[in-house]
Amino acid sequence: MVAVVRVTEDVWTPALKSEEPELGSALIPKERYTSRDFMQREWERMWTKVWLVGCREEEIPEAGDYITTEIGPESLLIVRGDDGVARTFYNVCNHRGNQVKFDQCGNARTLQCAYHFWEYDLTGRLINVPDEEDFAQGCPRDRLSLKAVETDTWGGWVWFNLDPDAGPLEDYLGIIPQHLDAYHLDRMAMTQNMTVEWDCNWKTSVDAFNEVYHVQCIHPELLYNNDDVNVQIDLYDRHNRYLVPYQTHSPRLGEVEEVPEIVVDYMRSIGMDHEPWQGRVPELRRAISAFKRENQERLGIDYSDLNDDQVVDDYHYFIFPNITLNIFAEWALFFRQRPHESDPNKMYYDVQFYNVVPKGQPRPPLPDHDHFKHGEKSLGLVLDQDSVNLPHVQKGMNSSAFEGLWISHQERRIRHMHKTLMEYVGE
Repeated sequence: MVAVVRVTEDVWTPALKSEEPELGSALIPKERYTSRDFMQREWERMWTKVWLVGCREEEIPEAGDYITTEIGPESLLIVRGDDGVARTFYNVCNHRGNQVKFDQCGNARTLQCAYHFWEYDLTGRLINVPDEEDFAQGCPRDRLSLKAVETDTWGGWVWFNLDPDAGPLEDYLGIIPQHLDAYHLDRMAMTQNMTVEWDCNWKTSVDAFNEVYHVQCIHPELLYNNDDVNVQIDLYDRHNRYLVPYQTHSPRLGEVEEVPEIVVDYMRSIGMDHEPWQGRVPELRRAISAFKRENQERLGIDYSDLNDDQVVDDYHYFIFPNITLNIFAEWALFFRQRPHESDPNKMYYDVQFYNVVPKGQPRPPLPDHDHFKHGEKSLGLVLDQDSVNLPHVQKGMNSSAFEGLWISHQERRIRHMHKTLMEYVGE
């Protein structure tokens, strides 16, 4: 269990262990990862019914700013209106089906289709049709304006839902705002933005980041700065999390007397001397938390809304169906797994880094959006280690010798995700 030293009414994030739901121990069928039929049912029954992240609000700060995003076979156009409201539309002109915008982002005073110059205002309303008198059936604005999609914001992101009868985003997120508003994610600045094409199902990627069973195997260096054994797992309604102690070491290493080099580097980065802690490594995690609080003015970071664990640990959340958040006191790592438009053996993996802007420092400019195929560029040591297995996992799942996933107790976040998935998809 993760010890919580300081939890008061001033700390927003609940840290206590949740009750364990009964999830059973049945095999998870491989067809959920390989079948085109299941992929189609996922699209019809789940992807078109859930709230999804479309973009970061800071990507469309001004009136007329727009960004395009894809989910499955659909392209969406997210636009900031003159009234400051972000709106989402199906990215299709109702004349001949051309995409209204086929660049990634930009700014426009109106949304004009490049084919025949049908023109829409920033609320999606059709405002101009060249040679309109030539249409014997007329051009009724209520029918031919851009089709709007339910849109809302939270955490600095613009969210959309393709279901016209979708309930409120607040209801869908459930416990998430209560848990994560303490981090003020809306104030964080995006510092890196990548999309990688992976040869695996989107769930294969989700699974890779929702368990720590693999850490001892493919991330051995991380055993020296985090505890992969005493991990608190909490399974909620749709969403789940685990709390991973950092700036400590794995019990798998036995007793550690000298401060590991990876922790030394971290201590140097915050201006803390490691020498007094040689031989006192078990005390170090709490000492680092206290040191950061005492030096928050110098560091330019406000830790007042976080408990002592949050000051050092990874609060790792999964927001169903496709958002993974590794959240630390000073930064966050955001993953968004998107399904391929037609192939269950492929997906799009969006990776974004966010940083707290230290007090007194300017907000950094938005990074360029880098899009590439797996293997063409490095994602960094840890993510490269995570991703190297995934195409081989997917290929193995397609083997006639493989029946499905044999899940352990420490991998139960995967089973919980499937429970939620099947509540939408059904059998």
